[in-house]
Amino acid sequence: MDYDLIIFDCDGVLVDSEPLSNQLLRDTLAGYGLDMTLDDVIDTFVGRSMSKVVSIAEDLGGFTLPDNFLDILQEETFEIFKRDLKPVEGIDHVLKTLQQKNHNYCLASSGSFDKMDLTLGLTGLRGYFGDNIYNSSLVKRGKPYPDLFLHAAHEMSVEPARCLVIEDSHPGVQAAVAAGMEVMAYSVRGFDDKLKKAGGLVFKDMRDILSHVLDN
Repeated sequence: MDYDLIIFDCDGVLVDSEPLSNQLLRDTLAGYGLDMTLDDVIDTFVGRSMSKVVSIAEDLGGFTLPDNFLDILQEETFEIFKRDLKPVEGIDHVLKTLQQKNHNYCLASSGSFDKMDLTLGLTGLRGYFGDNIYNSSLVKRGKPYPDLFLHAAHEMSVEPARCLVIEDSHPGVQAAVAAGMEVMAYSVRGFDDKLKKAGGLVFKDMRDILSHVLDN
């Protein structure tokens, strides 16, 4: 089908931040006594808002994290990003092609605006999106609920059924499906089956977005 809007997630779709941020999160939570594998951290937390990450971690670990936990974690995460962050392979070509063909797209992420400003700026992707950037602070419920994607579609004046979402997380795929949108699930971390069962069309090369969108 033809899509009137493509909605991109940010972390793990536009910027290759997940390996960096989740290793830091794993190490930090281990310091509080919650010992998880990196795969468990990714499976449990990726795609969720940071406030939800805190509540889940506290439930799993049976402790209360300090009030400044997120501030300190963000500072440390930003320092790692400044040193090592790169765009996801092939995404610059995808965005450039969509821009050249005047295809409508936007960004909807659980990440904070400060975080997206930094990561998109560091990777040279910020200019592709202008003001068409939305995050979970704008809605009542974050992913896996559909609120954020529905908000983005409303702001972009597009019916949900005419939207294609590009995600990489299980909660993100669930949110897109709940919003009545088709979703392509970028999978390079070995969660293919889980993403498929949630309703995602699994793919592993960013160029597949163009063949899916422009050849339909």
